[in-house]
Amino acid sequence: MTPRTSPAPLDEARALLGEFPVVDGHNDLPWALREQVRYDLDARDIATHQNAHLHTDIPRLREGGVGAQYWSVYVRSDLPDAVPATLEQIDCVRQLIARYPADLRAALTAGDMEAARAEGRIASLMGAEGGHSIANSLATLRGLYELGVRYMTLTHNDNIAWADSATDVANVGGLSAFGREVVREMNRLGMLVDLSHVAATTMRDALDTTSAPVIFSHSSSRAVCDHPRNIPDDVLERLPANDGMAMVTFVPKFVLQAAVDWTAAADDNMRARGFHHLDTTAEAMKVHRAFEEENPRPVATVSTVADHLDHMREVAGIDHLGIGGDYDGTAFTPDGLNDVSGYPNLIAELLDRGWSKPDLAKLTWQNAVRVLGAAEDVARDLRATRGPSNATLESLDG
Repeated sequence: MTPRTSPAPLDEARALLGEFPVVDGHNDLPWALREQVRYDLDARDIATHQNAHLHTDIPRLREGGVGAQYWSVYVRSDLPDAVPATLEQIDCVRQLIARYPADLRAALTAGDMEAARAEGRIASLMGAEGGHSIANSLATLRGLYELGVRYMTLTHNDNIAWADSATDVANVGGLSAFGREVVREMNRLGMLVDLSHVAATTMRDALDTTSAPVIFSHSSSRAVCDHPRNIPDDVLERLPANDGMAMVTFVPKFVLQAAVDWTAAADDNMRARGFHHLDTTAEAMKVHRAFEEENPRPVATVSTVADHLDHMREVAGIDHLGIGGDYDGTAFTPDGLNDVSGYPNLIAELLDRGWSKPDLAKLTWQNAVRVLGAAEDVARDLRATRGPSNATLESLDG
């Protein structure tokens, strides 16, 4: 971790996080455990430092001031068995919570998050990353909710039949009729609609459809870094009326303009050598590092991420911001935000920039708790007026 030259703000940051810890919107530890050790939790005992293998372990979560974590139960969109693979991811999170009860607490509601904070434990929530995880089935969506999933990212990197991704060629022009029904059913359940990864057209269609707050679990500002994974200003401007939130991500290729072209070349290099471009296994990382030695990587910093937050606050307002680092889901991280212990460096940077402690409390804890609670309130009202939807892709989209 890069040391700061001014210890006072860092001390202030740690003190603030002691009271209002970070709710992080997205961490891919379960997928890393699948890829590295096929869920052998003895081989990656996160009660001890796993610096050589992972961005995440309990000692570093504690050092970073993390009080709640949405664990991503992500599976790749090209898997033929996405639903059972998602169930395995959910099972992994449940095993982690059961294995480390002194540190992790299962959380399904905003109230559970506050209870975990009062107990000094890390509230552990789950988010499914990509609508492919429900295989076009609203019943499967309901099943994931019953198993504890509290948000679903509508797409990952590829289009699905009912929603366009940010990083694919437009297909349905945003959300199809079935896609809008998925959003409505998520509202009825109390499952947050996550608009990270989706096309801007999908973002707008979802905002037009939803009756509950939306989130971006790990996205930054497109005005600051022009990458399709980021959020356009016109969408950020709609968050106050929706009462949703955008959780800034740390992934260098999404926050640093100079890293965009470099990453495209690095991804091509990975595919040319037979690896998926998101692979972070030891073998894949050797290929990444070799490429980096030949082609020095543009390095994002804490300041880079803070630039996004400054802009996003100006456009959306402080009540609509959060943090979603994407640790263990990216090969590279910014200098000073190398792993989950780095959040105090970001808070110290924002203190240096004049952010107030009440505003930082909203960024780290209060906004995320409010948004989940608001989704619960909407669901309570909707369930009183309508039952589960049994619509199908075929019945609505033909």
